[in-house]
Amino acid sequence: MLSRSIVVQSLRSIRDRFFDTRRQRNEQNDVQETRDDVTGPSLDNLSVDMQFLIMTFLSPQDLCRLGGTSTYWRSMVRDPVLWKYFLLRDMPLWQSVDHLSVPDVKLTGSAVLDDSQMQFDYMAEYLRICPACRNQWRHQPRATFESVTSFFQSLVPVADPQFAMFGPGLEQLEISLMTTIMNSPHILPIAGIPQRQIDGALPLLIVYSSIGSGISFKYKDQHRFNIATLYSTNRTERERARLEHLSLRSKLFVYQEDSESNMPLSLNPMFNQVCQAMNGFIFVANAETERGVDRGWEEESAQIRFMLDPVVGIVSHPILVLSCVSRETADRHRIPCVTIAHQLQLSSLPNPWMVQDTTAETLTGLLDGIDWLLRHSGVKL
Repeated sequence: MLSRSIVVQSLRSIRDRFFDTRRQRNEQNDVQETRDDVTGPSLDNLSVDMQFLIMTFLSPQDLCRLGGTSTYWRSMVRDPVLWKYFLLRDMPLWQSVDHLSVPDVKLTGSAVLDDSQMQFDYMAEYLRICPACRNQWRHQPRATFESVTSFFQSLVPVADPQFAMFGPGLEQLEISLMTTIMNSPHILPIAGIPQRQIDGALPLLIVYSSIGSGISFKYKDQHRFNIATLYSTNRTERERARLEHLSLRSKLFVYQEDSESNMPLSLNPMFNQVCQAMNGFIFVANAETERGVDRGWEEESAQIRFMLDPVVGIVSHPILVLSCVSRETADRHRIPCVTIAHQLQLSSLPNPWMVQDTTAETLTGLLDGIDWLLRHSGVKL
């Protein structure tokens, strides 16, 4: 994290250069000035320390408006050190990140910026990836032709989208995310059990007991979608592994025989048909910091890639990563969603993806993730 003193120092140098340039210009034009600053009560007259403090309380939109008030504030607001400070400060607090908003630059807390970093537009990068700015653009009124297209598409019957949910967060957390979802009709009402059996699901259910019941939900009381829960093993083994903090091999994947490694080699071929029938995927990541530093990110990253592999080349299916913790408390912290995206190497995926902070106890953030998943699956919301 950049220290405040470094930012203030950078802003002070900008201020000094600005007024030196203005003084030189005035001297050339034979203009007399009694002081460098603007006279009278003005935001410009405050100390740089106070100006920076005020800027730390402003939203990105307000900072942009401030930069449009004068040449002086345009120079101050465009400072790359200032926006790098905001990036390092705010990124761990952002509740979502996706394939369009993942940072293009590796951010570090170095005290100074080298030449390459000074060339980087940190302000534009912040505005591109900040969730508040993304949401503002997303909720702009649609063009007329888009509304007409949506109307005609609504006249064509479309099968309910189907999503496969998997990942260690389904099994390792103290509070079951899926159980909470099924018992929260005020958030996601259950619309029923799909009557059409997914090809290949029934034999797998008998052999492995690893596919949960497919449940049909209703989003915003009008959009139906189905979730098939893919567990790594049967319920007894999952509960034992959770209580004893054991690492089990998932029966969804193929592993090297006579090896202690939990790195999968491929998706179990028996699940290919199931995956090909899906419109998208939901990966539940365990984002609780109490589980330690070594959380098998490489294994989880490989699982995501193998799960997506059967449909690569057909459709670029979206994948929603729920960065999940059991509950939110003052003494319990979560791994930031940008860290989850980095550890799972999601930037290298050709598929659209999003990481959304979620709490199993309250389902906070779940609807934002479902909204994104449905939109990227072709559902007009």
